[in-house]
Amino acid sequence: MRKKLLITGFEPFGKDTVNPSWEAVKRLPDKAGRFELMKLQVPVVFGLAAETVLEAAKEYCPDVILSIGQAGKRDSVTPEVVAINLRDASIADNAGKKPQDEPVIADGQNAYFSSVPGRTIFQAVKDAGIPCAISYSAGVYVCNDLFYTLLHHSDGTTTRVGFIHVPSLPQQAEKPRSGMQLDVITQALDIAIQAIGE
Repeated sequence: MRKKLLITGFEPFGKDTVNPSWEAVKRLPDKAGRFELMKLQVPVVFGLAAETVLEAAKEYCPDVILSIGQAGKRDSVTPEVVAINLRDASIADNAGKKPQDEPVIADGQNAYFSSVPGRTIFQAVKDAGIPCAISYSAGVYVCNDLFYTLLHHSDGTTTRVGFIHVPSLPQQAEKPRSGMQLDVITQALDIAIQAIGE
């Protein structure tokens, strides 16, 4: 029997009209490795992104939640190791909120570590010839906000939580960055999911 993996990608934000995280998630097969996939687009809004995923998790009861986000200043697929209890936005989210120096969860732990095998994902994606690197900072924007909240709520449960940042698409990338083709991002995520199931 296949396990269930809830995979999420974000809507566009800032000046972009497309977000490669969701575009790649949409293109994934319905089954990958040992998992049946449930796909969900989430808003780029502090708090609401996590609420949306937690509501879906109540319905689907996934074994793994894997969230995908866009990191425009990176040229590699980057599994995230840690989420921190901090909101510090440099631009407003899609609801116009721009929190600064605020905790994600009051009285929450300072940080949580990913509960999916980031090193295994890194090696599998890299072995496929796709640029990949371990990341030790998910930032302090909505990506980290979502990642931290999901780890907080899954702490002490059997649900595993991970986060992967992907580069911008070539048409979005600011020079000198070249971005990454959508089919390559999609392939990397497929490989990552299979690595989680090993």
